[in-house]
Amino acid sequence: MTFTSLKPQIEHIISSTEKTVDVRLKNICELLEAEIPYYNWVGFYFKNGDKNELKLGPYVGEPTDHIIIPFGKGICGQVAVSNKNFVVPDVSAQDNYIACSMTVKAEIVIPIFVNNENIGQIDIDSNTIDPFSEADERFLEFVCKKVATIL
Repeated sequence: MTFTSLKPQIEHIISSTEKTVDVRLKNICELLEAEIPYYNWVGFYFKNGDKNELKLGPYVGEPTDHIIIPFGKGICGQVAVSNKNFVVPDVSAQDNYIACSMTVKAEIVIPIFVNNENIGQIDIDSNTIDPFSEADERFLEFVCKKVATIL
């Protein structure tokens, strides 16, 4: 698996207009979780209407109690405010981390922009300490740009 080889598969999922947006987002989660060994939980969060909170969208992995996340809380909530990528090599070193599972060791969150507005994000947890590289960031930015085209 290489990120380059996954890009056409992402584009194919995005262009599958016979499927709903939620099904396509779930398919992206399934692809990433299946193809990248250290992606152990993959999901989307989106701004919840006019509220300053995120609402869980399609995901794959262990069930989570974090259906709603207030802006500023946890890594996802911080990205909703900062509009910047957030890579956490070791979640135990983060003060504002919301634990989803005891097995999670690292997290990466990349915002999704539509018309220059942060409307959501992709959130990935890993059970491996410090697995994410700049290549993960660039690839996930690509995924988010593609996802933005169907939102």
